[in-house]
Amino acid sequence: RVFAPRAAAVMVVLLIVGLVGGWVLAGRMLAPLDRITEAARLTISGSLAHRIRLEGRDDEFRELADAFDAMLGWLEAHVAEQQRFAANASHELRTPLAITQALLEVAAQDPARDSEQLVSRLQRVNARAIDLSEALLVLSRANQRPVASEPVDLSLVAEEATEALLPLAERRGVALRSDTTPTSTAGSHALLVQLATNLVHNAIVHNAWSDDQPRDRSVWVTTGVDDAGARLMVANTGEHLAPEIIATLTEPFRRGSERIRTDDEGVGLGLAIVRSITDAHGGTLTLAPRPDGGMTATVLLPAAHDR
Repeated sequence: RVFAPRAAAVMVVLLIVGLVGGWVLAGRMLAPLDRITEAARLTISGSLAHRIRLEGRDDEFRELADAFDAMLGWLEAHVAEQQRFAANASHELRTPLAITQALLEVAAQDPARDSEQLVSRLQRVNARAIDLSEALLVLSRANQRPVASEPVDLSLVAEEATEALLPLAERRGVALRSDTTPTSTAGSHALLVQLATNLVHNAIVHNAWSDDQPRDRSVWVTTGVDDAGARLMVANTGEHLAPEIIATLTEPFRRGSERIRTDDEGVGLGLAIVRSITDAHGGTLTLAPRPDGGMTATVLLPAAHDR
């Protein structure tokens, strides 16, 4: 009679303490999940600037939160890059259309205007719009990994690119020098030819000095393979470039610190396409200033025996 009531009271107290303690402990343990869930909801709503920044010990929750923060950072940077690209592409595509419209309006107001001159200008503007559209298509394809992989010799790719661009180099007074050795890799032959062509073309058209003094204007194309992989290197003379400027050259529609606006220097997607093709082949693109001026572009791809 004495034990039973006391035992019941103790059991009730223990039950209450256990429930409260369990509720507090569960709340503390599940709090990180609540923060991660809230961050996911904000992400779904379109907010990518939010970060969890979970503090505390390095456990599974902390690893999950850090991985989620890293994913949000990548998504935010990728979305911002796509928005800049869309804005720049729209601007570049609008320019030739606006010029075409202006030429046609002037021709409509002046029927006696020289039609041959009008047609010639329209052809140049239309050609630039076509070049830009084709470059955008190449960039879109380059962003996808090659479906088929075939053996490719980078030395033959480099020779094909230099032979195709030799008339352009001669017209601009640039000495195009090639020193290639058999360099085997694997990937899409067409995309790698596009990569080499863009690198050599970029080295030729941006091989300029700010003054009119006679200077050496050269482009060097070399290939080789070592323990790091298959290497394609294109270097050119020119003005000294600051590292912070070179860091922006792979962004679409960039040349130095300015947007591309001229008709004779491409559409501003050359190095952006090179970077995408390199990434699609599992390689790395490195741009570095030369001590004597100009730039060196190095593409490092997995050697054939590494694949």
